[in-house]
Amino acid sequence: MTTKNKRLYQAIIVFCLLVFSGIVYYYFFCSFSAKDTTQYLYIDDDDNVDSVVYKIKPMATSHGMSGFLTLVRHSSYPEAVRSGRYAIESSDGAFAVFRRIKNGMQEPLSLTIPCVRTMDKLAGYVGSKLMIDSAQIYHALSDETVCSKYGYDTLTIACMFIPNTYDMYWNISLDKFLDRMKKECSGFWNEDRLQKAADMGFDEVKTITLASIVDEETTNSAEKPMVAGMYYNRLKSGMPLQADPTIKFALKDFSLKRIYHNMLSVNSPFNTYRNTGLPPGPIRIPTIDGIDAVLNHVAHDYLYMCAKEDFSGTHNFAKSYDEHLKNAEKYSRALNARGIK
Repeated sequence: MTTKNKRLYQAIIVFCLLVFSGIVYYYFFCSFSAKDTTQYLYIDDDDNVDSVVYKIKPMATSHGMSGFLTLVRHSSYPEAVRSGRYAIESSDGAFAVFRRIKNGMQEPLSLTIPCVRTMDKLAGYVGSKLMIDSAQIYHALSDETVCSKYGYDTLTIACMFIPNTYDMYWNISLDKFLDRMKKECSGFWNEDRLQKAADMGFDEVKTITLASIVDEETTNSAEKPMVAGMYYNRLKSGMPLQADPTIKFALKDFSLKRIYHNMLSVNSPFNTYRNTGLPPGPIRIPTIDGIDAVLNHVAHDYLYMCAKEDFSGTHNFAKSYDEHLKNAEKYSRALNARGIK
């Protein structure tokens, strides 16, 4: 072979290698995503390779999808599809996407526990964020055996859910989700909070139960320690709490804007007009501000409060019943003036 032919041969080889490398790069390492923002692929337990391809196709460029399908065909992935939530970054190539999905390299999500009033609302919310079915969650939270496993009953299980934001995998199992909530709850109740509750003669459940009432009474965080102090005074004196939000909870009608006298006779352990002491559990998942307001309540002599007539969301406090009646009359007139029934 002459030197000229040898060089030509080498040039052809180099050219072919460059073309091959370009093809490989184009199909396997060039941008897979059809968008400039991060997309998320959700793979369920009952998904197979065909349904995964169906879900991912709208997210991909045509060359990226071709590269992905080539990798699928020449791998064991069809026999080992893993559920989860997978990020598809705009800079990812088909190889990076395939490797992530095949190896189960999930992207965790941030789940914020909401301050909802009922467990069916909590189950619905969590079910909309995680792979767990909402009906399955609600069934567990309504099961005395499940609740007792974590130290609660069906009326107090809401106490286990602290409204923080938690990073977790989308396909977390129900058992692991509940275990995680219990662990986070135990961490929240540190030595300082437990000691403050004990100094009040409270435990975790009693603190959260009162906090749930405080939160329903006011959204003003600055006023919550005052409201908590008033209810604590009533508990110490043996007075019924007479908290209107507990009537709404007992009636399961949270749209009520006014509580009338005929509503106060509802037969429910949550009716704090008929029953003294705290109700048997919280009437919502309280805010952390609400919990800490109970633990750091203001010490004062007030036994009564009534919403201010200016509808500011704050309250007029009173030491005597006569003074309270005057405050209540002002508020009633303001409601009537606005036509609030």
